[in-house]
Amino acid sequence: MSNGGTQVFEIKNYMIIWRQLELRIFGETEVKLRGMVRCLGDEYSMDVVFVAPDSPMPEPIFDEEAKKGFMFMPISDLPGFVDTLRNEKPIFGHLRNDRPEWTSVTTSQEPVGEGEVS
Repeated sequence: MSNGGTQVFEIKNYMIIWRQLELRIFGETEVKLRGMVRCLGDEYSMDVVFVAPDSPMPEPIFDEEAKKGFMFMPISDLPGFVDTLRNEKPIFGHLRNDRPEWTSVTTSQEPVGEGEVS
């Protein structure tokens, strides 16, 4: 679903990348990158960049032409984020130029108390 500066796509695959410490510039902000999860859909993708505790955190980015977005989170959030990718389905990436702060990764609705299904 696309709508003037927004894109929602289903995340079908992901890749985890760990870094000792990489200095990388996003926009005008240099971050201390420690890890990244590349979330891939059929046509769109989002890199969720996990930064060191003392790193600045830029606003999310959505490059509509490249069909790629970037979201930034503290490195302490990486285990919970990966746990969600491993245990939930479907999962969606929300890329937003109209409201960058709403860039997100979401699950679909599920019943309360559903728990794990074997």
